[in-house]
Amino acid sequence: MTTFVNRVFSGVQPTGNLHLGNYLGAIKRFVALQHSHECVYCIVDMHAVTTWQDPKELTNNIREVTAAFLAAGIDPNKHIVFNQSQVAEHAELAWLFNCVARMGWLNRMTQFKDKAGKNRENASVGLFSYPNLMAADILLYKATHVPVGEDQKQHLELTRDIAAKFNHDFAGRIAELGLGESYFPITEPIIGGPAARVMSLRDGSRKMSKSDPSDMSRINLTDDPDTIAKKIRKAKTDPEPLPDSIEDLKQRPEADNLIGIYAAINDSDKETVITEFGGKSFSEFKPALAELAVEKLAPINAKIREYMADPASIDAILTNGADKAREIAKNNMGEIRESFGLVGAIK
Repeated sequence: MTTFVNRVFSGVQPTGNLHLGNYLGAIKRFVALQHSHECVYCIVDMHAVTTWQDPKELTNNIREVTAAFLAAGIDPNKHIVFNQSQVAEHAELAWLFNCVARMGWLNRMTQFKDKAGKNRENASVGLFSYPNLMAADILLYKATHVPVGEDQKQHLELTRDIAAKFNHDFAGRIAELGLGESYFPITEPIIGGPAARVMSLRDGSRKMSKSDPSDMSRINLTDDPDTIAKKIRKAKTDPEPLPDSIEDLKQRPEADNLIGIYAAINDSDKETVITEFGGKSFSEFKPALAELAVEKLAPINAKIREYMADPASIDAILTNGADKAREIAKNNMGEIRESFGLVGAIK
């Protein structure tokens, strides 16, 4: 059986206005995984351009995501931090995966249907084939694990399907080249945590989103302490005291969301939060949540501003990370080309 390096890959789109959901659902988990895995963290700028982006804003957003990674505690000296477009092998492998994946697989992707809406015929080809590029991002580094939100779970399943089909279709060639029994791992998702899906502060049934017209619906990573506290104080709740059990949370989306946020920020779980605050009013709980959020997020906010004040240092980190990523990508891409039988494969 082929043995793979215990490697994590994940990425964040640079589409602006990073918020608490991005931090708790992704970036905070990235930081924790550094202690147990070899990590490759990517600002997936080629994914971003599947929909229109203002070029100047995109440049700024790439740097802002990088600054958030660094401010949160991701170490670019011990792990790899880079932006996707600097490593051309991502696009090359995505094209080859366009020839491995089946149209029926992509037609089942619910996120494309949600994003394209009624204008499906006007959506870019890139938006439709987005999952193939995501598969290329992951499998280019033979990542064994991917921290992924619920909204990306289906895409990771497609990544697994592509890996399995490639391993099956090219099994003979892989063996002939001495590349093991299977070339790609069947990547495992890392899903879960008390705030894997952070909801709007104005509507507990909707995901926290940068596209929500109300800025009060989300806590931005660039919000100052007073703004963070104000948004939590004004977050929507119901009139009942906080529940005494997890079971009682199921019918109370706003309470569930705020308790989940508290647990995730505090590195605990919902049960622990309920033990402490169950039966108390929101007027007691919200100040405690606001104090905790400011304590944890304000230093990150300050560091993001420091990094953004020196864009040249961010660019240097991305270039260095891309060089390290390219070393892995170039070697693996050469083997993939040979597996396909492409002439002039780089060795």
